[in-house]
Order: sequence, then structure tokens, then C-alpha cells
Amino acid sequence: MKKCNGFTLIELMVSVSIVSILGAVVIPNVNEFIIIMRVDNEISQLHRLLLIARNSAINTNQNVTLCPIDSNSNCTTDWQKNIIVFIDSNDDNAYSPDLNEVIIRSKPSVKINDKLQYGLNRNRIKFAPTGRTTGWGSNGTFKYCPQDFTELSRAIVVATSGRFYPSTDINYDGKDETRNGSEIVCRPD
Repeated sequence: MKKCNGFTLIELMVSVSIVSILGAVVIPNVNEFIIIMRVDNEISQLHRLLLIARNSAINTNQNVTLCPIDSNSNCTTDWQKNIIVFIDSNDDNAYSPDLNEVIIRSKPSVKINDKLQYGLNRNRIKFAPTGRTTGWGSNGTFKYCPQDFTELSRAIVVATSGRFYPSTDINYDGKDETRNGSEIVCRPD
């Protein structure tokens, strides 16, 4: 008599049922987890850019600018575009390689339909050789809001002292707040 190895119909039905139940529970959480990782990654990249800009200003003893850049190499107010850190030797809010201005670091644009905002009509952050921000509009709050998941928004507050503070969930309600306790809300565009 030959013995066959395999599954019975009942074993197969039980296995499919278990996998279906697990899938119904896990799949929605995986989507939220992916968005949380994307937001954390963007905030980490932005935090590193701010650190690099501030440290470069201190180490080179020159003003260093962090700004989103348009196709003409001018600083713009659209923070969702590519962001660069560069030494703006003529202080014209534009990257000019012909004037030996150097890009220190860059960050690619954010995911389409997500929002990265910084102040209202602010087009740059400039760090002085002292490490402090300088000029109008250098202090403010970066807000990163993923599309359709505003409760997962995060922020970084930039102070005039040149220091920056990532948002945290202060009151343990599942939403990040800034240091003063206000929730992160992106402006509608």
C-alpha cells in the first residue's frame, strides 16, 4: 500500500481561514507603518540637513543657507522641492556656481501629495558663523504632513538660537506636538 503525503481538505480550509484572518488584521497596520517610516525618514533627513548647515556655518566661518531651489537655482518658498545647503557668498538667495558657491548637501523633493511647509512665504534659513539663524524668516516650524494621514504629521521647530527641536507626542494621544504643546497642522494649499 502506497502512502501519500499532503493536506486534507479540512486542513487546507483551516489554513486558508487563519491566513485570511491574519491578513485582515495586519494589512491595515502595515500601510500605517509604511507611512510612519516615510514621515520619520523625511524628518530625519531634514534634521541632518539643519545640523549640516549649522555646523558648516560654524566651521567655515561663513553664512550658510538652506533653501528649496527652483530650476533657475533660486531659493523658492516651495519646500516640497529639492532642498540644498550651500554657502551663499553674495547673499542673493540663489546658488551661483560661477561665483564659486558650493553646495554642501542636498535632499530630494518630498513624495507627491505629501506636504512640507516652513513658515508663510519663507524661502530660506540662513545660519551665521555663530551658529545662530540670521535674517527675517530664519526661525519657524517645519511641518511634514503625509497625504490622508494628517494625524501622523511631524515637525521640527527652528529657533533663532540656531537650535532645532523635533516634535514628540507630549500628551500620549498618538499625535505629535511641538514643544509648546500645539498639534501639527499643515496649511491647505
